[in-house]
Amino acid sequence: MSVSTVIKLDLLRSEAFGGISGAYVAVGIPFVFPVRLICFTNNTDGDMFFSNDGVNDNLFIPSNSFKLFDVTTNRNGNSPSLCFQTYTQFYVRQSTAPTKGAVYIECLG
Repeated sequence: MSVSTVIKLDLLRSEAFGGISGAYVAVGIPFVFPVRLICFTNNTDGDMFFSNDGVNDNLFIPSNSFKLFDVTTNRNGNSPSLCFQTYTQFYVRQSTAPTKGAVYIECLG
């Protein structure tokens, strides 16, 4: 990946509480470019698990909270650029059943 000074906003990905169950469901579409900053927001009243393969639990996000990852923080000029790969897909499933709200994934590349 080449070094870029341009920030790209990717599409907002979301899944409403009614589409979330105990089985993993895709949240939006796969990334259309490498992602350097990502925010997972759980705006539901249920606890959620997120996965990047639709099988294994990778992230736990309690109700009404978020996790923000800036994978380029503290990078110096000699370090390679870190990013989530193009075509990465994230999935969500409930830990506790939500009755309102939605989950969101926001990305910058």
